[in-house]
Amino acid sequence: MKGILTFLVIASALASYTSCVQAQDDNYFSQLSADLALKFKAERDSVFQTKVSETRQFLDRNPSYSQEIVFLIDMKIPSGKNRFFVYNLVTDSIVEKGLVAHGSGSTVSADSLIFSNTPNSYQTSLGKYKIGGSYDGNFGKSYKLHGLDKSNNKAFDRLVVLHPYQCVPDEEQDYPICESLGCPMVSNNFMDNLYPIIDNSKKSILMLIYY
Repeated sequence: MKGILTFLVIASALASYTSCVQAQDDNYFSQLSADLALKFKAERDSVFQTKVSETRQFLDRNPSYSQEIVFLIDMKIPSGKNRFFVYNLVTDSIVEKGLVAHGSGSTVSADSLIFSNTPNSYQTSLGKYKIGGSYDGNFGKSYKLHGLDKSNNKAFDRLVVLHPYQCVPDEEQDYPICESLGCPMVSNNFMDNLYPIIDNSKKSILMLIYY
């Protein structure tokens, strides 16, 4: 009986120790995850400000574009998180943000993408775009895109356009959203926010997709 009691005491102590170690591990990994998230956000915020500065320089040289509003899309941010930003250059503020899909051909893994300007690749192309004229297509009112860089100058011929689609959710989520055939594709509701911004702009709006 004494041996059994000793065994039970030891087993209880081991269980308590294991539970304590598990809790410490959970806390460690939780804190590690939080720290990495903060580091990632700080990195993307820094890149965002750099892109804003570069965009200002481009617009200074190209006054035919809107000097007030630009669209910035950070493809390094997971697709389940807001990564399409409408930025007001006058007030230095983000006035709208939402989810945006990338091309199915761009997906290597959940956190790694590739890009190209190749027709039929279904990949997203990085670079500066001019938001062109609107048209009513299969996805409703959409906008033609004109690639302004070597990395995306085939966008118009590839039929890469800015359009809404019902599979894109309105709210952020912790897993990837649906993918497009290479177009920057947003939710119907987010597109409803973009329509007046684009249509009421007296000059063409510049959009930048970067990684």
